[in-house]
Amino acid sequence: MATHTQLIYHIVFATKSRAATLEESQKKRLFAFIFQLLKNKKCFLYRINGVEDHVHILTHVHPSISISTLVKDIKVSTSIFIKRELVFKNFNGWQEGYGAFTETINTKDRLIDYVKNQEKHHEKISFFDEYKGILEDHGIAFDEKFL
Repeated sequence: MATHTQLIYHIVFATKSRAATLEESQKKRLFAFIFQLLKNKKCFLYRINGVEDHVHILTHVHPSISISTLVKDIKVSTSIFIKRELVFKNFNGWQEGYGAFTETINTKDRLIDYVKNQEKHHEKISFFDEYKGILEDHGIAFDEKFL
């Protein structure tokens, strides 16, 4: 019997100290790099986007990869890429931790739109409030001092 999975994750992580270092003019280079990394790991990227202080990734994760390993690989590889290629001049790394939320195929299209429209979304809401809302929507207990 073949293996069949539908492992969709909404991954969110921020720049160190939530510094506004992801310049609009260079984000496409970062996103293309992440797309290729995911493709090499047999993951399917539905959508990637972000603003100056954080990134959202909506992806199917190959069943042979743990989510913690995938996010670690993305953060380490992109940090090396950004510094080597001088993609963002003021980038000082990624914040510790991340959010990874399982999603159903039924919410995929809504989440694609949500990730696609990050710039518009953040005209009205801060990353802090957005992330708190995501945690609350998924029933995850948290202490605000650690966000």
